[in-house]
Amino acid sequence: MKPLLITDSIYLLHDIKEHPESKERLLAIEKELLPIKDSFLFQKPRPASKEDIFLVHTPKYYHYVQQVCDENGYFTPDTACMEHTFLAAKYAAGAGLCAIDAIKEKKALNAFCIIRPPGHHATKEQAMGFCYFNNIAIAARYAQEKGFKKVFIIDFDVHHGNGTQDIFYYDDSVFYFSTHEAFIFPGTGDPNERGIGKGEGFTFNYPLMPNSTDNELLEAYYEKLPPLIKNFNPDIILVSAGYDLHESDPLGSLDITYEGIQKMVKQIIALKEDKPIVFFLEGGYEPKALAKNVKNTLLALI
Repeated sequence: MKPLLITDSIYLLHDIKEHPESKERLLAIEKELLPIKDSFLFQKPRPASKEDIFLVHTPKYYHYVQQVCDENGYFTPDTACMEHTFLAAKYAAGAGLCAIDAIKEKKALNAFCIIRPPGHHATKEQAMGFCYFNNIAIAARYAQEKGFKKVFIIDFDVHHGNGTQDIFYYDDSVFYFSTHEAFIFPGTGDPNERGIGKGEGFTFNYPLMPNSTDNELLEAYYEKLPPLIKNFNPDIILVSAGYDLHESDPLGSLDITYEGIQKMVKQIIALKEDKPIVFFLEGGYEPKALAKNVKNTLLALI
């Protein structure tokens, strides 16, 4: 069965001038994938409804995001919005829901949501780090509603997914595993952050020192991750795929190569065994490197 790609030109409308999270990222991916486009099923996303977004975010926050976007305002100094941001963010959140539906209906087993804006920094009530709605968290809750009760989230973005961790920190039905660079934004993701209450032990952080290489990254995926997935025994795996861990990225300081990322992705895919898996585009701010890494991931999914 061909992997499912979910994307749409509507994501290009979210356009903050001179910002690293630019529409050029998706245009570069589209160009890179042209030679292999026949290897995939394509689907356009639907916008997430209010009710979908309320699975994670509060109604007050939803309307706040809408208001700030209508005013072309700022949530934080690096997280601005404009008139099309709110719509693009709803479609970014909706892509994962379409992937879950396709998997549930046995139309696909694997999917990649090529979306923007990203989502893993958004908490229940705070936009930050270029993120407005937490796309992967909304998809996790939606998947649970559709019968995938145990969800394993893997996050390999160079920045820790503080929003995703925060949303599931008290929850034992969603496991959050993150590798990320230490000492950079957002400042969370210490190994001692393991969850609270019944969620204790269902968060696993593996920070990497600046200038870490493929060897340090792959240790996490070959040695730490396999027993965690085996013991948790998820019904579905969701991946926050942030390619800013690559050595060329302007917002990170890791020395991870194309080959290292490809090995990591192949290991993730191998560990899923017969479980469905959905990738969600997060970071990656050198467009050509981002496009090549996305292509390599999709080739591994074929």
